[in-house]
Amino acid sequence: MQRVILPILILLLTASITLAQNLGTLNGSVVDKLTQEALVGVTIRLEGTELGTTTDIDGNFRLNNVPPRSYNIVATYIGYAPFTKFNVVVTTGNANQVNFQIEPDANSLGEVVIATNKSVKIASVETPLSIQNLSVEEIKSNPGGNFDISKVLQALPGVSAGAGGGGGGRNDLIIRGGGPSENVFYLDGVEIPVINHFTTQGAAGGPVGQLNVSFIEDATLATSAFNARYDNPLSAVLQFTQRDGNPERVQGNFRVGASETSLTLEGPLAKNGKTTFLASARRSYLQFLFQLIGLPIRPDYWDFQYKVTHKINAKTTITSLGVGAIDKFYFAAPKESSPENNYILSSVPSINQWNYTQGFTLKRLVEDGYWNLTFSRNMLDNRLDQFTDNFDGKQKDEAKRKLRLQSQEIENKLRFDYNKYVGAWKYAFGAGVQYAKYNNNTFNRIFPEVKDDNGNIIQPGLTLNFNSAINFLKYGFFGQINRTFLDQRLAISAGMRTDGNTFMNNGNDIWRTLSPRASISYALAEKWKASASVGRYFKLAPYTVLGFRDNDNVLVNKDINYLQSDHYVAGLEYLPTRSLRITVEGFLKRYADYPVSAVSGLSLANQGNGFGVLGNEKVSSIGKGEATGVELFVQQKLLKNFFFTGSYTLFWSKFSNANGREIPSSWDNRHLFSAILGYKFGRNWELGVKYRYQGGVPYTPFDDVASRRDYAVTGTGTLDADQINTLRLTAFNQLDLRIDKKWNYRRATLDIFVDIQNALSSKSQGEPNYTFTRNADNTDWKTTDNLPLRPDGSNAIPIILDNLSGSFLPSIGIIVEF
Repeated sequence: MQRVILPILILLLTASITLAQNLGTLNGSVVDKLTQEALVGVTIRLEGTELGTTTDIDGNFRLNNVPPRSYNIVATYIGYAPFTKFNVVVTTGNANQVNFQIEPDANSLGEVVIATNKSVKIASVETPLSIQNLSVEEIKSNPGGNFDISKVLQALPGVSAGAGGGGGGRNDLIIRGGGPSENVFYLDGVEIPVINHFTTQGAAGGPVGQLNVSFIEDATLATSAFNARYDNPLSAVLQFTQRDGNPERVQGNFRVGASETSLTLEGPLAKNGKTTFLASARRSYLQFLFQLIGLPIRPDYWDFQYKVTHKINAKTTITSLGVGAIDKFYFAAPKESSPENNYILSSVPSINQWNYTQGFTLKRLVEDGYWNLTFSRNMLDNRLDQFTDNFDGKQKDEAKRKLRLQSQEIENKLRFDYNKYVGAWKYAFGAGVQYAKYNNNTFNRIFPEVKDDNGNIIQPGLTLNFNSAINFLKYGFFGQINRTFLDQRLAISAGMRTDGNTFMNNGNDIWRTLSPRASISYALAEKWKASASVGRYFKLAPYTVLGFRDNDNVLVNKDINYLQSDHYVAGLEYLPTRSLRITVEGFLKRYADYPVSAVSGLSLANQGNGFGVLGNEKVSSIGKGEATGVELFVQQKLLKNFFFTGSYTLFWSKFSNANGREIPSSWDNRHLFSAILGYKFGRNWELGVKYRYQGGVPYTPFDDVASRRDYAVTGTGTLDADQINTLRLTAFNQLDLRIDKKWNYRRATLDIFVDIQNALSSKSQGEPNYTFTRNADNTDWKTTDNLPLRPDGSNAIPIILDNLSGSFLPSIGIIVEF
């Protein structure tokens, strides 16, 4: 592969194209951040140039004849704080959309206040700390990110990817030591439960993200001090803001990457530009690549996304958006038999899955405020099949079946929020109601029945076989109030939320889920701010838990409680320049009522990072936990062609199992470090470098006797219940590089990039895997006495696989804008 990459780099370096100067277009809008009103006469200036313009009567602007390169764009307006959008790339292929939301500034009205650097400010009064933001360029050009937002977020403070640091091909977001099921995701205010292909039902992780980054304007991650409008977060709220389509002409891009190809189109749907659209489709070709290299798995996916925005009048806008995916994960006979391939065939289910989210939002501006009315529907259809060897999934020998799951999750949601500003006061309130349906048809062999030579049962078998269908209502109410004092130096926010449902035995006892939260921030000096927050947050257990029935068809989990997490956070923010932000924070999270498995005795907090289902079992709300740590974050926006982000997190995470003793959790990395830097050379060349380090997480060794006994049915080793998380994996580290070169033609842009993942060929250790040795022709198990495998597996020949990954992985991508 290196022999292929080198000539291409030489070709790019020596390419010389003589063209007349081709120019790009920049357009966008400016609104008041508080009231969302369009602002007329705002000055838009490209820093370091003489180019500029002003907004029209509708708050829109357009700037033509812009030389293609990266700019910092400044918006200034009397009575408002200046605001800078950093690292905006102008090309000739697409008109770039740049939207500003600027805040009133008492300083510019003659009042004496401590000035705040609005250009790098991310925090709000409600969330004055524990919040980070990534721009679209930081997402698109992220080395090793492969245009996958979940992978990009792993470089932020407090964010890890679990065992192997993501090197094992997963997108699990572990936030400040919490499990992957503790996060919620919003796309333009519409909740999207699924953001990954081949998602783990009951959690949220998966191997590949399904959101199109061409739609994204920015992504904001809050890891505490959550606004009361959001229900169900225990560890994080991730908000994706999409841009609107180009109101003037149809344009788009075509992208070919390492594992997929995608097409995006956008433009006006009406001549007056009041209705615009964005639409995309993406197709993977991983299945062909895996076939070429001889792996027995065939992942195959499609995804689709759209957004339509219609401006009814100056005060009313309606938006429709949708995200959907079709995923198939199946098997084929490997080119060669190996313990690693055999383990894959025995341990992973085939997946036939699809999902969608469809949402409509009506936004209406009122005097000094606005309200939103949102209706959405989402559905996940998940079908899993697993056999003891999976060697020929098409035959489906029922005698060898281990798992059959056919499940659907359906939610219909209606949400309303009202936001109002009165002087130094801001208040918001709202409510939401959801109609939820869940269906589950499960057959699952948990343990085989094992007898000794005399026919005596030495291990009773356990098989789940049930069909469940439930439907119920979920509802919630919230209120939030903010106030600034001392000429805006002091800001205080308080909020309250409560949620209920008609399914759980105590679901309508809404006083049980009263979740107060408060935050305070104080400007110590012109460039220093201190903040603190405290809050109690609740989350409803996954549908897989709620809808589980035992073999007597009884819903056995109706008496569980909402999961609870109490947050305590304090931090400092230092803004030495208008483009540099430094934060340091300490955090403490305490958990209560976490579900613990009645079968394995393990907390669900330690699970959810595998393919399949989380929580399809009887549980008890007896788990506790704690995560505590400190974070340092440095973010330098584009300055003299250079930008940088760096973070370090030191933390401890622990949860209790059935015995009540808190032990290090499966996400207890202790140390997280990441650094991303970029440099923009002349002639549209760009270099990106990313380095990540994650401490090794705890894991549990196998129980040899139980593993021998169970493996022929379960396809995996059985963990030693007396040694949960007593061992620890080695640390993960990875260096990624990316080089981009753009060519701008009259109405098109060509971007060719080389992305090198794991440039140092560092090895990543995942949890060891357990398997049995196969015979020479791969038709049966190899045994110590050459006899058939005994029921207790005592004559098997076990192998412990090290589960190391981490190859030097170069790839080439092409983006064509038109």
